[in-house]
Amino acid sequence: MGKMMMKRSRRPELMWGLGLKQGLVRQIEKGVGPGFHLRNFPADSLPSGKDLSHDEKPSAAWIPWAVWNDFPECRRDEFRNQGATQRILIQESGDAPLEMDTVLAEGFLTVVRTPLTRPKIQDVLFRAKEVTSMYSDIYRMTEEIMLERELLARKTDQLLFLNKILASATESLDAATILANAKETLSLVLPVRMLNAAFWNSREDSGTSEMEIFLNGQMPPAVESAWVEHLSASAASMGAAPVAGFHINHTDPARRPEYGRKPDEGKLVTMPLAAGHETFGCLALLCESGYRLGKDQVETFRSAINHIGLALRNALTFKEVKLRADRDGLTRIYNRRSFEERLVYEIKRRRRYNHDLSLLMVDLDHFKSVNDTYGHKTGDMVLRKVGEILVRTFRTTDLAARYGGEEFVVLLPHTSEESAWKLAERVRRNIESSEFSFENRTFSITASIGVASVEGGALSSDDDLIVKADKALYQAKNNGRNMVVVSGRHADTAVQ
Repeated sequence: MGKMMMKRSRRPELMWGLGLKQGLVRQIEKGVGPGFHLRNFPADSLPSGKDLSHDEKPSAAWIPWAVWNDFPECRRDEFRNQGATQRILIQESGDAPLEMDTVLAEGFLTVVRTPLTRPKIQDVLFRAKEVTSMYSDIYRMTEEIMLERELLARKTDQLLFLNKILASATESLDAATILANAKETLSLVLPVRMLNAAFWNSREDSGTSEMEIFLNGQMPPAVESAWVEHLSASAASMGAAPVAGFHINHTDPARRPEYGRKPDEGKLVTMPLAAGHETFGCLALLCESGYRLGKDQVETFRSAINHIGLALRNALTFKEVKLRADRDGLTRIYNRRSFEERLVYEIKRRRRYNHDLSLLMVDLDHFKSVNDTYGHKTGDMVLRKVGEILVRTFRTTDLAARYGGEEFVVLLPHTSEESAWKLAERVRRNIESSEFSFENRTFSITASIGVASVEGGALSSDDDLIVKADKALYQAKNNGRNMVVVSGRHADTAVQ
C-alpha cells in the first residue's frame, strides 16, 4: 500500500483593496490569478492603525483616486510609510487624467484606468515585482555596504588600538610604567579593573626560581596575599621552577578602593608571557563579570598582549643588563664604578646645596685566613652575607658598594659625622654578631671601618673624601681592628 504524500500548498500573496467596488474586485481577482489573495476594505471601514502595523504586509494596494482624494493628509502619510507595499492608483472613466508626476508625488507606483483588463493588471504586477526586486537589491547592497563600513571601522579602531599599545609599551624601559600604561590602554576595549603581573627567573644551581610581582597598587594584606597566591600558582602551572622567594612592586604607589578586589571578585583572565619558546611571566587581568569579547576583538587582544609581553621582556633584559653593569656580580650590591659615578654626583650636589656628606670604608679583618681555612666558596658566601647586612642597615638613599676584594664603601648623603659614626658602629656590631657556617663548623668575622665627613667647607678635590676615609680605616687596622675610626680623631676601640 503506497504512502500518500501531501504537499503544503503555497500561501497566496496578500494584496489590499481600499474601497473597491465589487466590479473592480472581480476584475482584479480575474487578472491576478489564483496565486494572490485580495482583501478589500469597504469605503466605510478602511484599514486601521492596527492593520497597518501587522507583521504581514500586503505586496500591493489597489486604491481608487476618489477614495485616495477623500483621505486626510495624515492618513495618506500612514500609507506612504508602508515601504514594503506597492500602491497602485485606479482612475475610473469619469476621472480627469492625471500627470505621472502627480501620481509619483502621491507615492504611487503607477496609475491604471478602468476597465481593468488582464493585460493591464499583469503589466502592473510585472512593474511591481520589478520595483520590489530592485528595492530588494538596493536594500541588500546597502546592507552589505553598511556591513563593510562597520567592519572597516572596527578594523581601523583595532589598528588604532594596537598602535596605541605599541606607542605606550615602547615609550619606557621600566616594567612598572609599561604595566601602568597597558592597563590604561587595555581599558579602551575591556573593562579592566586591575592588572597584575609576575615574572620569574630560574636558577639552575638550586632548581628554584625568583619571582618579581607587580601589583596595581597598595592593597589590604588579605587581598595582596590572595594575588600573590594566584600569581605563584599561575607561575607553577606555566612551567616555572618552585618559587624560592619573591619581591613585590607597585605600579601605583597609592592605595585606592578598586585595588581591594581579590582574584575571584570579577572575571579573571590570566595569560602567559613568552619569548620564543620560553615563558617568563604572566599577566592577570581582573575585569567586570559578564563581559565578552567578539572573535575579532579576541584576536586584537591577543596581539596587544604579545606586544606588551615583548616590551616587558625588553624592559626586564635592560634591567638585567643594567644590573650587571651597575652591580657586583658576587654580592649583587653596587660595584666600584657605580660608587665612583654616584660620588661625583653627590659631591656636586653638596657643593651646590652645602649639605652634609659622609663616607664609610669597611674592610673585613683577617679575611685571607677565611679563604685559607675554609676555601674560596666560603669566602664568597661571607662577602655575599656582608653585602646583605649593608643593604639591611642603610637607607635606600644611601649607596653601599663593593670597592674591591673584601673592602666595601657606603656613601651617606645628608649625613653628619656624628650620625655616620653611629651607623658605622651599628654595621660593625651587625657584622661581628653574624654567624657563618662551613661543614657544621661556625665562625664569625669582624670589620674595621673608617669614617670621613664634609660638614660646611668645600673639598679641595673629589678624591679628598676617599683619602680621608682610607686614612681613618688604616688607623683602625693599625690600632687593633674591629673598630670605627673617624677621620682626624683617635680610634674608638670596640669590645673584641
